[in-house]
Amino acid sequence: MDHSGHGMNMDLPPFTLGRGLPFSADPFFLIGCVLALCLYGYGVLRLRRRGDSWPVGRMVFFVIGVLTIALVMCTRLNDYGMVMFSVHMVQHMVISMLSPILLLLGAPVTLALRALPVAGRGRKGPRELLLMLLHSRYMKIITHPVFTIPLFIASLYALYFTPLFDFLMGSKTGHLAMMVHFLAVGLVFFWPIMGVDPGPHRPGYVMRMLELFAGMPFHAFFGIALMMATSPMVETYKHPPASLGIDALSDQNWAGGIAWAFSEIPSVLVLIALVFQWYRSEQRTARRSDRAADRDGDQELKAYNAYLASLQARGQ
Repeated sequence: MDHSGHGMNMDLPPFTLGRGLPFSADPFFLIGCVLALCLYGYGVLRLRRRGDSWPVGRMVFFVIGVLTIALVMCTRLNDYGMVMFSVHMVQHMVISMLSPILLLLGAPVTLALRALPVAGRGRKGPRELLLMLLHSRYMKIITHPVFTIPLFIASLYALYFTPLFDFLMGSKTGHLAMMVHFLAVGLVFFWPIMGVDPGPHRPGYVMRMLELFAGMPFHAFFGIALMMATSPMVETYKHPPASLGIDALSDQNWAGGIAWAFSEIPSVLVLIALVFQWYRSEQRTARRSDRAADRDGDQELKAYNAYLASLQARGQ
């Protein structure tokens, strides 16, 4: 397939990390990354100016999340990803599984709700429109596991094992649309699981873990399928440029290994975040119970003891 329409040099030298990291910006993602950082920074600045705080950790997570997108879309990795299945798979896994987790840990929706001004009575400003969107039927549908898990799986099997992938890779617009899709799917899949920002679908911690592990095995199976294949499975990468000095089947095996490995890394990262959130939630609940006990003289404990005493009296 001719990728000259993407404005890239087909005679790329053999891939090394040093050759993949130099700046080579995709304008769409470059503008998007800069805009995201500016808006987030503006929101934090608004909070600080009125005397409110914003956790440094959340800022760090969000910035790193944006930088991971820039890493795979605004460097030569994006050029190599057009002709090397393995590099493309790095892009896919980062932008669909690592970047969304980091962005969500930055709690951008919570920041927006706190930073945006409240509109006057009877008026609808950006904050009110955002709240309407969060509580809309549309958001309830696209963040429900019945929708997110099949979408997450289809982004692998229905894309790479059908002609759709080759069609999208045939144009710059198609390639951009595919990458935006990967990012959007990752965000809607991990949003209710992470549970940092408010949303219409907010299950308990056990259900979040089940949702996480319901989707991850399919990534592993997809990677194994690529590694076990005896011939190239994706038309786009069947005939890599001779200048790269690579074999298409070997490169596909590397792509499968990358997909398999990434099925484990985000799972561990999200699981750690969930356990930490669960622990903090239990701590807050315990503190509220202690404060309530201090206010009412621990009436709940006294009532429970009285109940036990009544049971004992009836048993005598």
